[in-house]
Amino acid sequence: MTNEVPKHLQKYVVVQDVESYSARDHAVWRFSMRQLKSYLSTHAHPSYVDGLEKTGIQIDSIPKIQDINKKLNRFGWSAIPVSGFIPPGAFMEFQSLGYLPIASGIRTFDHILYTPAPDIIHEAAGHAPIIADPEFAQYLKNYAEVANKAIVKKEDIKLYEAIRELSDIKEHPSSTEAEIAKCEEKLHQVSNNMGSPSEASLLGRMNWWTAEYGLIGSLDNPKIFGAGLLSSLGESENSLSSRVKKIALSVECINYEYDITEQQPQLFVTPDFAHLTKVLKDLSLSMAFTLGGAESVEKAIVSRTINTIELNSGVQVSGKVAEQIKDQNKTLFFKISNPTQICVEGQQLPGQGVEQHNHGYSCPLGTINNQCLSELNTIELEALGVQLHENCHLKYDSGFNVNGRIADLVFNNKQLILIKFTDCTVTYKDNVYFEPSWGDFDMAVGSTVTSVFRGPADSLSYITMYDYPAKVIPEVNISEQDHKIFCFYQKIRDMRDSQNTHLDSLASAANQYIEQFPQEWLAGIELLELSSHINGSEKVKEQLLAQLEKNKKHSAEVAVCISKGIERHHQII
Repeated sequence: MTNEVPKHLQKYVVVQDVESYSARDHAVWRFSMRQLKSYLSTHAHPSYVDGLEKTGIQIDSIPKIQDINKKLNRFGWSAIPVSGFIPPGAFMEFQSLGYLPIASGIRTFDHILYTPAPDIIHEAAGHAPIIADPEFAQYLKNYAEVANKAIVKKEDIKLYEAIRELSDIKEHPSSTEAEIAKCEEKLHQVSNNMGSPSEASLLGRMNWWTAEYGLIGSLDNPKIFGAGLLSSLGESENSLSSRVKKIALSVECINYEYDITEQQPQLFVTPDFAHLTKVLKDLSLSMAFTLGGAESVEKAIVSRTINTIELNSGVQVSGKVAEQIKDQNKTLFFKISNPTQICVEGQQLPGQGVEQHNHGYSCPLGTINNQCLSELNTIELEALGVQLHENCHLKYDSGFNVNGRIADLVFNNKQLILIKFTDCTVTYKDNVYFEPSWGDFDMAVGSTVTSVFRGPADSLSYITMYDYPAKVIPEVNISEQDHKIFCFYQKIRDMRDSQNTHLDSLASAANQYIEQFPQEWLAGIELLELSSHINGSEKVKEQLLAQLEKNKKHSAEVAVCISKGIERHHQII
């Protein structure tokens, strides 16, 4: 499967180490899934429970991503394991290609209600089931294709790195309060210096209010479909309460920021999945890849990241756009400050990659005698002096002048798309923009900018597409005490799997929980569940319930989890 992933994305793919999951990890999965399925069976969109079955996601143990992949293949999708947060651009490109990236790690015991980092509960149990709905799956692909073109600012990259660092630190058991505080301060500083939101940031907001935290149906009685809600015990219940304002979904949702550390004060409700695509289209109409023109080029300049300028001739020029000369909303000249590639239809032209344009690129645009060179036939071009191996002087209507000897003419579908000059000078209003000592001048042919979009046109050839590093969640060192705890959970799991546990074994395990591992409330819930299947276990139940009441005092979050576990036990009996 990895071999089918584009080369520049393979660095984010990891191998799911199923043997690394402890018995306590499986207990965390089991507890979360039992609680979620119980609540969501009536409060989620009907495709959720149906999707759990279709994607082969079981309740009792952490699934193998390769098994989910086989199930998703039936719907034209694939599942692929990644390590925690991956760059938003990479995530969207995966989705646009029909891959669901699934973080292979699982939240820790201490973050059972909510994890600061993506995990297999959120992505396998949250995203995968809804993908089984064909209308929503198509929306996800459409969204990813639009998000792939959304211009990313340099500040977005800094924000991603700060969020990733904080989530990894928070989720790592050995992290200190000082380390967490330092990362929180760094994130605070980055967040306060973002400036105006980029297109990618606005698309991120729409994703948050739909695929992550979306509601569906009527404002008075909505259902849950967002993965962030489907994978959070606390937020799924809170989302439908009167404490959370419900707003009809429209493109205006992009004006609402969100805080990943807090439950949201408002959520948006779409009447159906088809409406998501309509709102996405409304948003795309305001984006640079749709609008083009000098305004879109300016977005690329402000971003300080790699983008592609596409001309009316079909030529695509990719790099970090540094400046432009414009007349109202028309670009007359643009300059790229870093290695540049020139493409047509997403394919790099021969000899027009970053090796040729390693130090940047610049080009005038416009008409000559009110005509674009790409629209002229051979005879009309020759009348303007555009002939191979001849000296040529092009006078643009804008005032730009190009003087040089033509070394090559490049055509695409009989349209002139590039002229290679030697001994060339480019001038405008007494200023020189290219001179012979700089080498050959490869001039892209075009009169207008029709589109500006994120990243290089040919990502396989432009090897530095992503400024984001590929990081892996640091491994956790297992202490001797951790090992004893994991063995205890395995003992409980073996008791449940045997389906022939005697009262003496249950009583022994209950005493071990109370005396050796009193902080492991989840083990107490597992044992309480086992007791419901064993005759004469009333005394053991009393002991377990008494210890669980003590555990509730640890924190409000623990108290909520224990109460839910006990409530589930009473439902069983």
